Amino acid sequence: MTDRQERSLQERPDRREGSLQERPKTGGPTALVTGVAGQDGSYLSEALVEMGWTVHGVAKPGSTEVVDDVTMHATDLGEPGAASTLVRAVDPDYVFHLAGISSVWRSWNDPVLTTRVNGVSAASLLDACFSHQEASGKRVMVINASSAEIFAGSGIAMQNEETPIAPTSPYGASKALSHNMVQVYRARGLEATNAILYNHESPRRPETFVTRKITKAAAAIARGTQSVIELGSTSAQRDWGWAPDYVAALVKMAEYGKGDDFVVATGRAHSVADFVAAALSTVGITDWQSYVRGDPDMLRPADSARMVGDASKAREILGWGPTMNFEQIVEAMVQFDMSEELAA
Repeated sequence: MTDRQERSLQERPDRREGSLQERPKTGGPTALVTGVAGQDGSYLSEALVEMGWTVHGVAKPGSTEVVDDVTMHATDLGEPGAASTLVRAVDPDYVFHLAGISSVWRSWNDPVLTTRVNGVSAASLLDACFSHQEASGKRVMVINASSAEIFAGSGIAMQNEETPIAPTSPYGASKALSHNMVQVYRARGLEATNAILYNHESPRRPETFVTRKITKAAAAIARGTQSVIELGSTSAQRDWGWAPDYVAALVKMAEYGKGDDFVVATGRAHSVADFVAAALSTVGITDWQSYVRGDPDMLRPADSARMVGDASKAREILGWGPTMNFEQIVEAMVQFDMSEELAA
């Protein structure tokens, strides 16, 4: 694990809020990051600030979220004209679009909102960046967080950038819309990139996600404050990576400077059952089956059995590769949750 990754496992420091007037542009590039307070956005903002960039972040209207060393803007990108106003004000060199509803399960409960947040907002932001580029003559590069879920119904065991887009959920369909819009605007002259991100985890993953639910439960079981883990399907297989590694891929895409599509994945599949086994093994429990209870309410209406990505293109062109394997990722998350459990 790198020094930066070790620091990332620590609690984030106090954050400051600023304004365009209060935080003048430095000599480095200016980045606009949507979803800046989320798992990926927080790691990315830290990396960019460390590189000497000026970073602006987008939060929901009414939000009190602030991120250290980031100028925050409360904006609904789906509102007409909002993205254009923001892009003109920030005048970014790079835009990282990470915001969105990232839960497949939630997308089934509210497919219309998911489409608006994930698809319409991306289209608005892309159009704003293209219009600003045309008006100012300054190149704007966009890196969009696409998703492995756009390939969920492809029937192909290992997916790459050429795999047919075949979503099976409202979430996947909304991400496919943003993915296609990136390609449309790239054809018009915008240097826009799709980062096709496979599942990636860290201690900053919200507790609503099954991976963090499992690692927190493992810590609680070890402490004697919980007895079982309630889960839906444990047979689904995913390609799980380390979030800071995937953020490093986003930075490499920006540094590459040309719009393209890149799969970001480890190329290895593990089941939810594997994740449970690894998490409980970290706290010394080997008979993990005794601690799992099925909950039919957690089953998705449609779920791909196996999602594994081929990141050969990112490795060859960007020089990117993962630094942590599956077992190390699970152990890092459990150890963090153990420390949180002890502090509670």
